[in-house]
Amino acid sequence: MGKGQKLSLITTPIYYINGDPHIGHAYASISADILARFKRFDGFRVHFCTGTDEHGIKVARSAEKAGIEVREFSDLMSQKFRDMGRTINLSEDDFIRTTESRHIRSAQVLWKRLEKDIYKSSYSGWYSARDEEYVAENEIVDGKAPSGAPVEWMEEESYFFRLSAYQDKLLDYYEKNPDFIAPIARRNEVVNFVKSGLKDLSISRSKFDWGIQIPGCEQHVMYVWIDALANYITSLGFPDNEEYVSEMMANCVHIVGKEILRFHAVYWPAFLMSAGVTLPKRVFAHGWWTHDGQKMSKSVGNVVDPFETIKEYGVDQLRYFLFREVRFGEDGDFSEDALKNRISYDLANDLGNLVQRVLAFIQKLDGCLTTNYDFSSEERALFANARSLIQKVRPLMEKQDLHSALGTVWDLVSESNKFVNDMKPWELAKTDPERLNAVLTVLCECIRAITFGIAPFMPDTAKKIFDFINTEGRLFTEIDCNFVDQKFLTPIPLFPKDRK
Repeated sequence: MGKGQKLSLITTPIYYINGDPHIGHAYASISADILARFKRFDGFRVHFCTGTDEHGIKVARSAEKAGIEVREFSDLMSQKFRDMGRTINLSEDDFIRTTESRHIRSAQVLWKRLEKDIYKSSYSGWYSARDEEYVAENEIVDGKAPSGAPVEWMEEESYFFRLSAYQDKLLDYYEKNPDFIAPIARRNEVVNFVKSGLKDLSISRSKFDWGIQIPGCEQHVMYVWIDALANYITSLGFPDNEEYVSEMMANCVHIVGKEILRFHAVYWPAFLMSAGVTLPKRVFAHGWWTHDGQKMSKSVGNVVDPFETIKEYGVDQLRYFLFREVRFGEDGDFSEDALKNRISYDLANDLGNLVQRVLAFIQKLDGCLTTNYDFSSEERALFANARSLIQKVRPLMEKQDLHSALGTVWDLVSESNKFVNDMKPWELAKTDPERLNAVLTVLCECIRAITFGIAPFMPDTAKKIFDFINTEGRLFTEIDCNFVDQKFLTPIPLFPKDRK
């Protein structure tokens, strides 16, 4: 890699295929996609990966229940997650499956790297098949794991990883890298968990064979979480080109659900320390969605289907809603009424009308603007705000504060609409055509900046606006272009009223 080249690795969790994709999967994937798109606009070399986690007892049991071979089941379910990616407009660079030969090799090399911290013993305890982990006696409530999953007693010979040897190392790392885990509430949970004492971790299974075989031991397969977590470095080409792996990992943000934070913020960094692989820059844990105030449940029938929601309301509309409605990292409630209101007021009334009004006026000027005039102080101020939008948004995106970043873009939308109302271009068209040109030029600069701001969140909508203003929109530096003799296209409604 060339010195000074900006790198960014963005990852989703790889999704366990024992069930269909739902809004939680879409939420994690869209958030990672937003971050990846923003970094690309900002000139970074981005590697954005997602995929499916296909091994373990849950998958084997789900295949058996479906009455098909586990390999066929994995193929079918993995395709559903690929389809979800296309539906929600992901721009991933790699979709990885843990059943691929490249991943099997990578996971086995990682195991070999860990062997100095691995020993063989036997294990007996309460096991949650749904969570793919043993659960401590004091964590079980009413016969269930903390996640609510049922547990079963299991006894088996197992290989163990000396996780206990990494307790102080992890605490020291957390202290020296306070931004490693976010948000802060999740960081505090992890630190307290590690401070309470780490026990060695069972990392193999011998009672089923649907998994990656441990090197040199035919009777055992890897604990699914070693297998699954290794996907991130597999996608980078591990164990080949380790310099690239190291550079990318140092600039990595893992997006995970808070229910799997422990695996990513405790087990994963311990494995990487043991293997001599660079740790990620950050693990960000997002919250959960309820539906109209109720926890989503298949039995209740209130699980939000992203495919159906997008079919009814539109993909950009859903992408906008998820990150405008709730601060990223907190729990949120999905309501169709709230979604409809965001579409009607924020998108159609605020953004859509701004673009429509301004570009319709430009069409009255033969679709072109001139710049032979002086800007007023109000116009210069708004123009400067537009030019500085990305500088305001960038630090928020760096903290994964997607909600505030989108809110900052909408501040400019609101300011631009107010400027339209204050300047009354419909009157200037009759009384002062030169001033009308100045006003519309400033507003076009606002629209261009807004479009760059929304592009990571609503790529299809941004593409339409870029086409209207005849801008390709590849890098944030293009905000500094000018509009001299540029031809503008006739706009069409961005959010037509016939959509629910």
